[in-house]
Amino acid sequence: MTDAQGHDVVVVGSANLDHVALVDRLPDQSATIPATGYFTAAGGKGVNQAVSAARQGVGVAFVGCVGDDAAGLSLRDLLRAEQIDTTGLHCLPGEATGIALVTVGSGGENTVVVAALANGRMTANDVEAAGLLIDRARVLLVQLEIPVEAVRAALSRAMAAGVTTVLNPAPATGPLPGELLALVDVLVPNLVEAAALTGRPASGSSGSSGEGMARALVAAGCPTVVVTMGEQGAVMAMRHRVDVVPAHSVDAVDGTAAGDAFCGVLAAGLARNLPLEVALRRATAAGALATTVRGAVPSLPAAGAIDRLLAAF
Repeated sequence: MTDAQGHDVVVVGSANLDHVALVDRLPDQSATIPATGYFTAAGGKGVNQAVSAARQGVGVAFVGCVGDDAAGLSLRDLLRAEQIDTTGLHCLPGEATGIALVTVGSGGENTVVVAALANGRMTANDVEAAGLLIDRARVLLVQLEIPVEAVRAALSRAMAAGVTTVLNPAPATGPLPGELLALVDVLVPNLVEAAALTGRPASGSSGSSGEGMARALVAAGCPTVVVTMGEQGAVMAMRHRVDVVPAHSVDAVDGTAAGDAFCGVLAAGLARNLPLEVALRRATAAGALATTVRGAVPSLPAAGAIDRLLAAF
């Protein structure tokens, strides 16, 4: 919903053009292998998560930076076509729009290399320029594909306004500062990111690793932690509660935006005041469905598709 009170979800994050190569297997180090296909698609964790939330029927605004090139214009047009407010999208003269180089194997496994470009120029001032969008939101959703100073500014502004804050710490290369975690209501890492944040190896079964790292992150100061675990589902931890959300069996072809689908649908559910366990089930279903379609934005499911999967589960 978008009304005089503002948007349900405001996403502050990255906008990329994805260059996707399809291969039979991911290449070994120093190897050159032939691609079986190639295409470009809209992407960037910020854009993906904004579109994922919007396809649930909630009002969404996007805050980010693109270049004044064809890719930037196409991303702006795509967001508008998804009924997403782009008044917080900054077009930077002389800059190139971010790109991602994605390799997808035959089983849906992938590698991603991101060149931040315009995304890397985002500042706290850009966030403050969109401050009223954040103040009037129900949920703020951010990631780490933009500079940390912009992430901190967005979380701080939202917390001061009483807005629920959700951080998807992707990509994570190490522990986050305690003052940043203190601004987060819901933290949503995957297993690799949770291992980086806690300094623990993602060893043993995914379920036990995920639960242990989720508990550690709660102990570090996050009220609610959700660790996504791919085919193992997700684990949610709070101070006195741990829940495991089972995965859905699907025929995966590309896992590129599964985590973004999860985060966008979770944010939409929180904005609608769904019970947390319901929002998590919908988010897990969305992540599964996203693996069944190639490309990032093209794979993000609408609410109806999630309803049908849950009804059949």
